[in-house]
Amino acid sequence: MKALLLKGKNEWRTMKVEEIDRPRPQKGEVVGEVHAVGLNPVDYKTATGGNPNWEYPHILGLDVAGTIYETGEGVTDWRKGDRVVYHCDFNKKGGFAEYAVTTAHTISRIPDSVSFEEAAALPTAGYTAYQALFRKLPLSSIDTILIHGGAGGVGGFAVQLAKLAGKKVISTASAKNHDYVLSLGADLVIDYQHEDVKERVMEWTDGHGVDAVLDTVSRDSATASLDMIAYNGHIAHIAGAPDYSRIKPFTKVISYHEVALNAIHHNHDRIAEKDLARIGDEFLALVAEKKILPLLERVISLEEVPNALEELSKRHVKGKMVAKLK
Repeated sequence: MKALLLKGKNEWRTMKVEEIDRPRPQKGEVVGEVHAVGLNPVDYKTATGGNPNWEYPHILGLDVAGTIYETGEGVTDWRKGDRVVYHCDFNKKGGFAEYAVTTAHTISRIPDSVSFEEAAALPTAGYTAYQALFRKLPLSSIDTILIHGGAGGVGGFAVQLAKLAGKKVISTASAKNHDYVLSLGADLVIDYQHEDVKERVMEWTDGHGVDAVLDTVSRDSATASLDMIAYNGHIAHIAGAPDYSRIKPFTKVISYHEVALNAIHHNHDRIAEKDLARIGDEFLALVAEKKILPLLERVISLEEVPNALEELSKRHVKGKMVAKLK
């Protein structure tokens, strides 16, 4: 089969499509015929630093959509030809290839009204946003939420989900992306490059602060956000924990929530792993019902992935890019 091969640590810019053997499923696994794969920052980040669990050549690509090609022993719920999407364990070989293998209990069925390209745009970013809002934050007690990076994948999905849940949504984005983030449902978008984010947040909330923050940017951004959170508020972070020492104990009593979607694969907790499939099912239903946009901005070829990851590494890409294989 054809696959985009990572030959060594930090060699993702020079990946080439080559021929390797097709994978075979073990007990409880399925092999999928890959139709589309989503691109994510974690692809170039993990490829840059390497992973001790990898054997080279390695295959990147966490967000895989396609059809079941072969099932392993003990798999009874899936049949050849079923349309599926899944979030891959980044310790294992991914989906930038004609065929890919994963565990059967972590995949979700793609509704007929959702394309393979749209489905592949969802898992890493969409499921992370969904996990943050519906598995971590006590959303029923939250009125106003600040979502950093509303033009990106996680941020863009989170803005839509929070608005769908009836929340008042503030987001940050560069000026060129303000209209885009507003179109996703944000009530206020702040230009983080030229405006004082804290000042705008406190002004918009009448000095109260927001009930919750979802930080998708960095540890520094998460730390700065602590000063914008109201008493008894919450912060969920995906790119580094804030400096908790900034808040004195027994003052604002903020709750902190770490969000790490891929950690589901690492604990060998089948209940948690099955929840990944449930998140996918719930998220795909929202996309099929046109309640959530898949944020698909660009479809590229497998050969174009290295250049697209280079562009993604500059952190100014809007929405989602997907590589189409079929």
